[in-house]
Amino acid sequence: MTAPLRAATAFCTFVVLVVFAGAARPADTITPQAQALMKVLDAMDVEGKWIAGDHVYWETGLPSGVPETSPGKHTHCSAFVAAAAKNLGVYILRPPEHGQKLLANAQNEWLAEEGAARGWVKLANAGEAQAAANRGLLVVASYHNHHDDRPGHIAIVRPGNKTTEQIAAEGPDVIQAGSVNKTSISIRDGFAGHPAAWRDHEIVYYAHEVKL
Repeated sequence: MTAPLRAATAFCTFVVLVVFAGAARPADTITPQAQALMKVLDAMDVEGKWIAGDHVYWETGLPSGVPETSPGKHTHCSAFVAAAAKNLGVYILRPPEHGQKLLANAQNEWLAEEGAARGWVKLANAGEAQAAANRGLLVVASYHNHHDDRPGHIAIVRPGNKTTEQIAAEGPDVIQAGSVNKTSISIRDGFAGHPAAWRDHEIVYYAHEVKL
């Protein structure tokens, strides 16, 4: 190999190394604790229970048989989060302390005012939320509607290996009940019914340790 060719090859190798060193890295490694936590949550069958429009038992997500007579979509994001937290031995505001109506807004306020005393820690951003979920903490993403008489939204952050660019573009994935229940959907899409939530960075994140 000639000297100029050796130099060119060395330069190309250097460039490749620089590119990889500067590339966005996935979030922290998903721990066995995080995998075990998600097995518990996935087993709750959110896509088959807590169905919008049904009057449901908040703990099970099964229809109560009571007809809904008031207007609205009657989604159950907050009931699902409350049930999931209870299954994991964690308290978040729930019935009977607060009814299912407008519970997501009330949970948002409760987390800010009383959550710390019950073990909830506020996180700085979506990146911290993803890292905490990957370590096996129960992490919620919470939005308070601008209008107190309209529902907010709340979901549980899933462990995942999204890059920092992906998290910035669409947020972590979450498991949620809502207009459409999903075991995995990005925060941007999951909170799409509340355009200001993702667009204006109004979603707040809280984490709580879980013993499994």
